[in-house]
Amino acid sequence: MASIKEIQQDIIDEFDMFDEWMEKYEHIIDLGKSLPLIEDAHKTEDNLIKGCQSRVWLHANKEDDKVVYTADSDAIMTKGIIALLVRTFSGQKAQDIVEADTDFINQIGLKEQLSPTRANGLVSMVKQMKLYALAFQSQN
Repeated sequence: MASIKEIQQDIIDEFDMFDEWMEKYEHIIDLGKSLPLIEDAHKTEDNLIKGCQSRVWLHANKEDDKVVYTADSDAIMTKGIIALLVRTFSGQKAQDIVEADTDFINQIGLKEQLSPTRANGLVSMVKQMKLYALAFQSQN
């Protein structure tokens, strides 16, 4: 499996292929369609990410020594954004997730394209994913 850094570079390369932000938005929406969906049983208040404008559910499992995320959102753009994060972090070791930077978000220009409330939601998604990883890491 590719490292977090390699996955982030792949995402940067993908976004470099598009000249216009409308094309990047469409790509983000397409990514949302491939999101590993959270089971309905996990769509609970506890799994809702606080601080997001849209409703975003995130669930984490530990399989062997890797953290596996599933998620869903009721907004197509947000679903694409969480799909990017799930792609980056799911299947990685907890310690690697905790220590990873998310500079790819700035490098693809995503944060600049989001409204302040959506940008805060993005930060909340990353924070929640790292909190899950930290919790799994502390179990070892």
